[in-house]
Amino acid sequence: QVRLVESGGDLVQAGGSLRLSCAASRSIFGIIMYWYRQAPGKQRELVARITSGGITFYVDSVKGRFTISRDNAKNTVYLQMNSLKPEDTAVYYCNANFFGSEYWGRGTQVTVSS
Repeated sequence: QVRLVESGGDLVQAGGSLRLSCAASRSIFGIIMYWYRQAPGKQRELVARITSGGITFYVDSVKGRFTISRDNAKNTVYLQMNSLKPEDTAVYYCNANFFGSEYWGRGTQVTVSS
């Protein structure tokens, strides 16, 4: 069993920044790590992904504003979010596949006020 624990969500004004963290209960070396989000009334969507080698992917709506990174020594993945917009308001979830099983964190709430 693997635990993923997100933190860093908060209420912030539009244009502000937040840094989310996702701490895993085991080594993330060699594991692709993902950030998803789910806004009220909407489906969960992929926000960003980072491979073990540091190759990143971003959904178009966050390109240039969000940065995903990882610290394998700390078993932690981060999501730096800048220039936040009200439409970024959502619960943000960490996700990964360990040994063929998919794991999700419980999420952290990000609310961006206009």
